[in-house]
Amino acid sequence: MLDDRYTLAYKLYPYARHADQNAGKPVRHPVVVMGGGPIGIATALDLAQQGIPVVVLDDHEGVGMGSRAICFAKRTLEIADRYGAAKPMVDKGVVWNIGKVFHKDGQVFDFNLLPEEGHAFPAFINLQQPYFESFMIERAFELQKQGAPIQIRGKNRVDNVTVKDDHVVLEIMTPDGPYTMETDWLIGADGASSPLREMLGYDFTGKVFQDSFLIADIKMKSNNFPTERWFWFEPSHGSGASTLLHKQPDDVWRVDFQIGWDIDRKEEMKEENIRRRLDAFLGDDADYEMVWSSIYTFQCKRMESFRHGPVLFAGDAAHQVSPFGARGANSGMQDVDNLGWKLGMVISGLAPESLLDSYNSERVHGAEENILNSTRSTDFITPKSEMSHLLRNAVLELSEHYEFARPLVNSGRLSVPCVYDGSTLNSADALANGPDRTRPGASCPDAPLADGFLLPKLGGQFTLLAINTEVPDALTVDGITATTLSLNTKDDKSGALAERYLGEAKSAVYLIRPDQHVAARREQYDENLFRAALKRATGKE
Repeated sequence: MLDDRYTLAYKLYPYARHADQNAGKPVRHPVVVMGGGPIGIATALDLAQQGIPVVVLDDHEGVGMGSRAICFAKRTLEIADRYGAAKPMVDKGVVWNIGKVFHKDGQVFDFNLLPEEGHAFPAFINLQQPYFESFMIERAFELQKQGAPIQIRGKNRVDNVTVKDDHVVLEIMTPDGPYTMETDWLIGADGASSPLREMLGYDFTGKVFQDSFLIADIKMKSNNFPTERWFWFEPSHGSGASTLLHKQPDDVWRVDFQIGWDIDRKEEMKEENIRRRLDAFLGDDADYEMVWSSIYTFQCKRMESFRHGPVLFAGDAAHQVSPFGARGANSGMQDVDNLGWKLGMVISGLAPESLLDSYNSERVHGAEENILNSTRSTDFITPKSEMSHLLRNAVLELSEHYEFARPLVNSGRLSVPCVYDGSTLNSADALANGPDRTRPGASCPDAPLADGFLLPKLGGQFTLLAINTEVPDALTVDGITATTLSLNTKDDKSGALAERYLGEAKSAVYLIRPDQHVAARREQYDENLFRAALKRATGKE
């Protein structure tokens, strides 16, 4: 029996009348988040942990039906860990690092997404989106009990938004009728169809891909398929032009069939026709139960800007990509990771409002990277001409025997953290021969320490990471403090810390942002230079 949160509309925050609805005039809040999905709740967790009051408005009362997103990347788990929600996700999820690529009857090659040791989290877990959402909502309730200023209001539908010079006015409908609210900052995390985006008249730029895919989530017990990502090009079973197979918790399997553009959706969604494809793929004797199904087409699009004065957009409301590469929800979590600390500092008076412009520039850069990767994956999976089809198959045939061709095979470049190269918040790289993976703009890779792992020790604040060198306990500039974490590679038996943060250097000092991206690095500590780097990282230079 599947958990209710997977099969039903699972009510976690049922409607309750709030005092705001009885007020004589609109109550003004520091932050309102529109949308109670994973990105909206993550935003609320980030801000509430900083002590910033936040209200989440959602038209529903909890998580919805169907698995939807299922692949959550290592970086997403690291972000969720800072919010206190990662452990139940990993405990429930199906952990995987290995993927295999097939062409017709034969395996082309396999790959390991996390071949190196020394990370607290795996490359990916598979976990139905309702579980992911509900674990974060339950964490929000825990924070509420601890006094965190977080509210989630179910059945509060935003019907109209008016943007003023210094605040936003929201007209909200509830089962008890309408009321009006004001907010200093409004976060649009209301999904791909985004009523907020439509209300304000903002559109996407990009393209729609003319192909259709059938998702079937089925419950079965099978020893024929391991806990790996398997992708078939032109599978011999003939159930579609490509097929993707993933295992999920509760003995549920995701099967994704590429079925073409000119189809009759109503016919394809009939259970007997879905079963026809599944039986061709799994075999006529397969014993399974259908759990959820859907047909989707996809688009690679984004808003021109993610910030419009006091209104900011995140997740699918701001950008959309094809599901190949699991870049949707994972990139949305990186949006929250980037936005949360910046908005918190602006609200607290520690940074200028212009710091939020870097949210737009950095995450537009991230969206463009995801769209590029998604588009390339789609072009490889669904070749648009006979010549491109021949070239694609030639690459697949070469890849079975020659390693040089394997990087050209693209069944979905899977989500990795975005590197903010060229960001205005970065200082020049001053660590000679330092590792490329930890250059300014990059997210910090984890590393094993004698008493745990590195990333939890960085937390969610500015940090001076000092390796093999003396640094003061803290650096404070204009009320912002970067606390020091001092480490020595003599205590690092694995060698991972030196490899990932020193390279050929003997020592290093890193300035690390609250989202655990590198802002600056040098071989030795220089107070004046790091003071300048901290000011730059907070938008003051």
